[in-house]
Amino acid sequence: MNRLPLDPRQSALAVRCGIRFFLSAALTGCELLSGAPLALGFLAAADTGAPGLSALAGAVVGAFLFLDFSSALSYIATAVLILSTATAFEGTGLAKRPLFLPAAASILFLTVRLIYLFQSPRLETQFFPALGATILVGISAAVYRLLLREGEAPGSQWAVLFLIASLTVGLSGLVLPGGISVGRLLAAGLTLYAAYSQSPGLGAGCGVCIGLLLDLAAGSGGLFFAAAFGFTGLAAGLYARRGRFRAACAYLAAAVILLLPVTAEEGVPFLGEAIGGAVIFLLLPARLFGGKRLQLHEGTPKDEPSLLDRLRTQLNQSAAAFRDLYDSFSRLPSTEENPAVIFDRSAERVCRSCVLRDLCWKREYTTTFNAMNDATPFLLERGRALPKDFPTHFTSRCIHLPDLLTAINAELSAFLLRQQYRRQLEETRREARGQYARMSELLSTTAAHLEQPPQPVWSETQRRTYSVGAALRPKEGEAVSGDSLTAFETDSGSLYLLLSDGMGTGEAARRESAMVLRLLERFLRAGVEPEAALRTLNDAMTLRGAETGTFTTIDLVRLDLQSAQATVYKYGAAPSYLKHGGRVRRITGSSLPAGLHTTDRSPDATTLVLEEDSFLVMVSDGVADAAHDEWLQDLLAGWQGSDPQTLVTLILTSIRQKGPLRDDCGVQVLYLPKSETGIRREV
Repeated sequence: MNRLPLDPRQSALAVRCGIRFFLSAALTGCELLSGAPLALGFLAAADTGAPGLSALAGAVVGAFLFLDFSSALSYIATAVLILSTATAFEGTGLAKRPLFLPAAASILFLTVRLIYLFQSPRLETQFFPALGATILVGISAAVYRLLLREGEAPGSQWAVLFLIASLTVGLSGLVLPGGISVGRLLAAGLTLYAAYSQSPGLGAGCGVCIGLLLDLAAGSGGLFFAAAFGFTGLAAGLYARRGRFRAACAYLAAAVILLLPVTAEEGVPFLGEAIGGAVIFLLLPARLFGGKRLQLHEGTPKDEPSLLDRLRTQLNQSAAAFRDLYDSFSRLPSTEENPAVIFDRSAERVCRSCVLRDLCWKREYTTTFNAMNDATPFLLERGRALPKDFPTHFTSRCIHLPDLLTAINAELSAFLLRQQYRRQLEETRREARGQYARMSELLSTTAAHLEQPPQPVWSETQRRTYSVGAALRPKEGEAVSGDSLTAFETDSGSLYLLLSDGMGTGEAARRESAMVLRLLERFLRAGVEPEAALRTLNDAMTLRGAETGTFTTIDLVRLDLQSAQATVYKYGAAPSYLKHGGRVRRITGSSLPAGLHTTDRSPDATTLVLEEDSFLVMVSDGVADAAHDEWLQDLLAGWQGSDPQTLVTLILTSIRQKGPLRDDCGVQVLYLPKSETGIRREV
């Protein structure tokens, strides 16, 4: 048997209608001032359509269950008028005003009530209760509107309390043995909850409102319950910060004080209701209080997020925002234009008034289409249309060929300009997307560092010793080298070696490479991961290169001083070499220099573990490249020394022996000795 699919929207609508039906019927049982004004207020706030009809049906059912026949007819008539008014004004500017429906419901209720009162001999005694009920209709409609239409709007939590209080008043007529009212028992627990979860003033106010509704329902004309619940709610609120049990004890103590001048016959039920309400309050699960109320002792800190937690949350949220912005660029639809638009627009200008229009574009449409399609590659390659691009059968038949070629060339120029603009726009979008992605990575990395526990402080005997040698030599005839290099340690226990080769030679290249290393060092010292720092710098260099036309190679080595694990990152850099004994390993990359490729390209990364008595050699392309480095590998394999600065000098001397330096040369060597002889760095 096939099951009918269940539409989630229909399910949600059914739930809304069911809730409105039940609450409307239940609130009808809350008789105040010889009527059910709270139920009419709920109906005014219940919306139109199916939810409104459900609330009206619940009101009709409740009227026949809880009201006498005369009151039921008056009540149903008012309910029908309220729903009809809401439906008639639906969608208008007047109906969108928050006070329109509450005011309309009050006026309709008073109008119907006066019609019945004018026929009654007790008009003087019943007018003021009718006026009070009218006010309750408007107030309840405004409060329920917050609950039913605005969800989590400010004040909606008080609307929930008002609804619960209304339902408890409806149960006040249900009396247990001993004269204890179920409604007042629940009202006591509700007052305690409001006083404990909010403040003493709000607890007292909630108690007064609940007590006033109970006094109106009792019809005694007094204000005993309003005073009693207001006083006990104030007492419970004053002790709320000392824990739930003490708040409940304060509530019971206030109830006992109130009963001192009251006779036992009247006071016992109220005391029993107060005790039952306190028990209900103490049995409520802690999650209903949001976990915010704990018993406070001197010196106990409040359960609030620390500054570090708030900062971490803010960084993660900012990273998510940049990530969503990056994703929004990826979801943009393709705007590539079809070249067929060139011929469509040209034919619209030339062929529209041609006598052969029907022949070419109707009877011989396929032939004409194929002729245009075959000519398209030549047009796009050359940037201009010529008669030879089209088949002979087409050119011999076209009587406006020169005009058609002129129109095609004009449309082709416009097409190519639009295509160039779209490509530039796409490149700009790609660069912006890359920047948003890098910003998200930087923020996420920073937040992740905040979540990590403090790193242990390593003593000098717990980490690897090393020594570094480095030197720069300018091109023959230049005063300064365009290459730059540096090495430094970070607080996280990492050693970084950087080598950059600026485009060209001389002072301009030196400024470019030095700027790159200075910015990169700042990122790394700030705790940014090398790949994220390199990609961010590449984005900036790409934008900078669009104006200056410059680019820079970047060679970066990160060494963990505890594990001796190293990672080599390259953006267009020359090969690096790992020497251990007589073995030499070449480490290369295929990425372009920073500033030349798209922002989505990551640097080449190679991870390795450095053994004792091993050398890691970094060079610029003025020293060697992947095609001409056999001499350097042979030199490294045969060298038997242990001083990295001596090895640097040997490499540069070997280059000079080959002839004048035709490019800037930079060499940086990292050496891990056999035994720990102290940290030494030579440059």
